[in-house]
Amino acid sequence: MGRDRVLDFVVWVFTSFGMAFVNAGYAITHPQLWLNWNDSQAMMRFIYYGGSRELFFVVFVILIILTAIGLWKNAFMWGVVRVLEGFANTVGRFFAWAGLLMVLQQIVIIFSQRVFAASELTLGIGSAVTFDLSWWGEELKLYNAMIVALCCTYTFVQGGHVRVDLIYSAISYRKKRAIDMFGSIFFMMPAAILTWMYAWYFLWRHLITPKVSASDTLERMLLKARAVKWNVETIGFSPNGFNGYFLFKVLLVAFTAMVFLQAIAFFYRSYLEFKEGPESEGKYLDRDNPLNNTESDAEADLATPVAQTS
Repeated sequence: MGRDRVLDFVVWVFTSFGMAFVNAGYAITHPQLWLNWNDSQAMMRFIYYGGSRELFFVVFVILIILTAIGLWKNAFMWGVVRVLEGFANTVGRFFAWAGLLMVLQQIVIIFSQRVFAASELTLGIGSAVTFDLSWWGEELKLYNAMIVALCCTYTFVQGGHVRVDLIYSAISYRKKRAIDMFGSIFFMMPAAILTWMYAWYFLWRHLITPKVSASDTLERMLLKARAVKWNVETIGFSPNGFNGYFLFKVLLVAFTAMVFLQAIAFFYRSYLEFKEGPESEGKYLDRDNPLNNTESDAEADLATPVAQTS
């Protein structure tokens, strides 16, 4: 009985891998079946496949192909690392400005409320928008969420996350790279996948009715398409407070996708640095931390007299 179950599982895995090529090809050649949101059934297909095992195996197969090419041509793998890390840096550097916007908006709110005794704030030129000050005050949470969700991988690339290091700093260079590879595969990727599965349907349950769930089959989703309609969450925590909390769900989905991509980049970088040795450490790494730059400059200044003496 146990052997039959193992055999069935192996057959299911290989069948899923084979169907991944079929599903990917069909989705590419028939975009109207899942991208034409004027058709409610197309939208429900998009929602279903966005959190399905079919998508998981498609992504898994693409990752295996990219890894195989990278193992054959390390320059290609370095290119993938540079693209993914560059994406994380670009997104993070852009949305980091939300911190400045948050501070400026808080100053305007304080002046409007305490100095001018205003209850509302109007923003814009021409088509201006007017909301209660409590709305603008609660909207500051969105800027904070942008920084947390969209600057997380940027901070990872920059080496800015707080770490509790018990053994990592004391082990050899190659053991560090091996730990990094293990962590990216068995911690970062699974955590991102599980979070995506919850976040994807959590998002759509606050955008449409009837509500959808991960347990719904495609057939059930298509039946729900008959009654589907947009019902975007607009409930605030206070009567005149911020009412765009569905945006936080969007940020959660974006966060998990970026963490998964960064896990791929981190695995590839760790493998390449493991293979090429200490001289490749930090290769193509685009960091803008002044402290790191200062340390690099100091090391260069120390190395110059030694080289001249030699």
